[in-house]
Amino acid sequence: MIDKRLASLAEAVAPIQDGASIMVGGFGEAGIPFELLDALVHHGAKELTIISNNSGTHEAGIAALILNKQVKKIICSHPRPPHSEVFAQAYEAGEIALELTPQGTLAERIRHAGSGLGPFYTPTGVNTVLEAGKDSIVYNGVRMIREDPLTADFALIRAHQGDRWGNLMYRGAARNFNPLMAMAAKHTIAQVDEIVPLGTFDPLHVMTPGVFVQHLVSIGDQ
Repeated sequence: MIDKRLASLAEAVAPIQDGASIMVGGFGEAGIPFELLDALVHHGAKELTIISNNSGTHEAGIAALILNKQVKKIICSHPRPPHSEVFAQAYEAGEIALELTPQGTLAERIRHAGSGLGPFYTPTGVNTVLEAGKDSIVYNGVRMIREDPLTADFALIRAHQGDRWGNLMYRGAARNFNPLMAMAAKHTIAQVDEIVPLGTFDPLHVMTPGVFVQHLVSIGDQ
């Protein structure tokens, strides 16, 4: 019997070791797996590479990991959203590395990894510092730079509902990067507001099929 449910957040993040690369879903503060990230802070894995839309805000989520000296590098498109002082201070102190990636490029790199595709070319970033060290081509008279697929050891994502097979449903804008990251990571851990009985979802409406999810945990049970 397939059953991907775990009893606790601590159990969910236990496989994450020092040096792991981790995709973290969310856009702004919508769809961020805050509870899983809190569990990761307590778990204590260090030298992490975080892949996310932004660098965290206030002292919660990704910012809490940075504050706890657990992050060596962040790959994101928006490193300085409002209230991102924790990242800014760590970066200025040379405690964390940054790989800046335009938002559309970030999403496409993740999508290519999840779809089993290779590199792609985009005009975004041409004639900027983002072009440094990258191959380029001219296509239809437009110069484009090469971007490679982006995968990770783990993805921490947030959904509204899930079943024991790992099928997920999101609520509104919280969907954002979460489905793409679930596909692109080697090991996807989902936190859900509620675990529903198998068969609740119409198969045609499932947003992330369980084949992309290794484990899920209900934060309503914590």
